[in-house]
Parts: sequence; C-alpha cells; structure tokens
Amino acid sequence: MGGSIFGSLFKVSTFGESHGPGLGVIIDGCPAGIFLNQQQIQLALNRRRPGNHGSLLNAAVTARTEADECEILSGVFEGKTTGTPIAILIRNTSQLSKDYEALRNVFRPGHGDYTYFKKYGHRDFRGGGRASGRETAARVAAGAVAQAYLTSVLGENFNSIAYTLKAAGISCTNIDLSVIEKNLMRAPDMEAAEAMKKNIEMLRKQGDSCGGIIECCVQGIPAGLGEPVFDKLDAELGKAMLSIGAVKGIEFGIGFACSDMLGSQMNDEIQSQGENCSFSTNHSGGILGGISNGDIIKFRLAVKPVPSIFKKQQTVKYNQGEYENMELEIEGRHDVCLCPRVVPVVEAMCYITFADFLLRQEVQKGVCFPR
Repeated sequence: MGGSIFGSLFKVSTFGESHGPGLGVIIDGCPAGIFLNQQQIQLALNRRRPGNHGSLLNAAVTARTEADECEILSGVFEGKTTGTPIAILIRNTSQLSKDYEALRNVFRPGHGDYTYFKKYGHRDFRGGGRASGRETAARVAAGAVAQAYLTSVLGENFNSIAYTLKAAGISCTNIDLSVIEKNLMRAPDMEAAEAMKKNIEMLRKQGDSCGGIIECCVQGIPAGLGEPVFDKLDAELGKAMLSIGAVKGIEFGIGFACSDMLGSQMNDEIQSQGENCSFSTNHSGGILGGISNGDIIKFRLAVKPVPSIFKKQQTVKYNQGEYENMELEIEGRHDVCLCPRVVPVVEAMCYITFADFLLRQEVQKGVCFPR
C-alpha cells in the first residue's frame, strides 16, 4: 500500500490496522548515539491513550482501552540508537471486531469506507482498518524518537506544544500553557475546558459529536530550516498535519485573516539583535519563504467532528455488485471529540517533520548545525 512512508532522510513507515494483531513503525535514518529507551516512547504513547486523561473517558473519548505497550525490536542497544532502522511494535489487546460485523458491506457516512473500497476493491471493515485513528499510535512512537534526536542537537529549549484552542463551540480566551495537562480537554484555559466538557457530555447523551481547533507552537527552531521551492517548511508541515485523519484544514500565523489585511499591517518588521534578527510581530507564524525565521512557529488545525455518531443516517450497502440505499444507526465504542487525543499526534508529527529537515540541513556543506 502506497502512502505509508513520511520523510526524506528521517523516514517513518507505519504499519498495522485498528483490529489486527498490532501496529507499529519502522524509523530509518535516525543517527547513531542518541539516548533512547522504551520509557521515553511509552510516556508519549500514554498521553495519546484513551481513558488515560482522568475521567475524560466518560466524556469525550472512546471506551476502547488499550495498554499501548511498546516493544523496541531493533535499532537501539545499551540505551543508544545504533544508526540502523528502529522498529517499534504495539500490540492490539482490546479489539471487539464483532461490533463491526454488521458493517461488512456498509459504507459509514464521514468515513473512508467507500473511498477505500473504490480504490482497492477490498477493505478491512473492522474499525476502519488502516484508516482508523488507531494508526496514530505508531506516529506518536516515532515522534518520541524524533524528539530525542532533536533535543540532542537543539537542546532543551526546543519544544513543540499543542493544545485545544476551541471545541464544542467553546473558545479559549485566557491562555495559560501551564494548565494544558491539568484539564480534560488539554486546553490552555481551565474555565473554557470545563465549558467544553459540559457541551461534550450533552452531545454524548444526544448521540452526536463535535470538532474543534488545535493550535501548535514550536519553540527553539533556528532560522534557516526549510527547503524551497516545493519542500517549504510550511508545505511539509501542512502535509504532515493533513495526513492526520481528523484534520481538515491548517493555517500559519495570522492565517486566513491576512486576506483582509494591508501589507503595512501584515509585514513582520525586522530589528537587529546582535548576530541575529528579531521581529516585532509574528503574523507569518515563524516561516518566511518556506524557511524558518527563528521566531516561534505557530499554526492552527481544524479538527472535524467524529463521524461515528449514534444517530440514524442515510447511506448505502454494497450487495452483489449493486448499491442499495439503507438507514444506518452505528453502535460500538466511539469518541465524541477527538481534540484531546489529537494533541499528542500533532506534536509527534512536528517532531518527525523537524527531524527530517534538520537532517537535510546537516548534510548540506557549510550550513550544518553544530552537534
């Protein structure tokens, strides 16, 4: 199956399905000598796990509980990467495939069922198979490896921080990054998080779902990272983020609001600051000409509502070469709002993307970052 590999030098290849024996990732291109152990990867996976963030299990996310215990199969020896491919396996332990038997030939609205069938003529109908959000566990594992490499080069000042900026119609207004992991929605506003949770609980009772907006800030990226013209930093970040199944849009910096601005309002004025430059504003989101400018890289993602809802919907069933109209009412275990669980995935894809760009930069003569 094409499309399962991301990256140019730091290559990440994920495998596995939602209801198969397991899933995992192979990372090719990670340099040798990077400190890495199973606990680092496990901590990242634990943040993504459903039910791991307090009583959120009863509000926003699926009731499917997976241990998500990772196994490092290769590429790490005595606590350091060896420079050879790193293989990580995560076994599935809580799949209830019988919940999907009734959907064997039914195309669920909002899912990839119909498009996968039209492309391949054969699909894994259990939980969406390869198109399931479960696949993102492998990305998070790879992200932990990429983070270890980036920290070894850029230092502790480098960090990627994502959070729920809006969900269930509620927006954060009093931004405090210190509270992101202290509330159920991973929002930087405790009051807004509580209002989100109440709306989500109401939607669960109604059998419906909701979307939201995730914002991400990447700190500690030096100026000069990016590969014009077709491999711009923002273009590759856009690809990375839009590859996450629930993400339907992305904007950098001031985003679409720039269409109503004047050039005199939009431009980030530049000042001298010793050996570098600084900017009076950050409307560009830390990227100019497809290359990082040394400022905080900031972007926002539109996350769609969960398509599996407990309401009757019109769809079709494929039966002996023909499509038949039918009414569908989905059962099983499903999220109401994906935002809290997408946050760690966004951070992971950031780490993977920047690890790839940093390796590209390091192999270019005369512009290598010091190791």
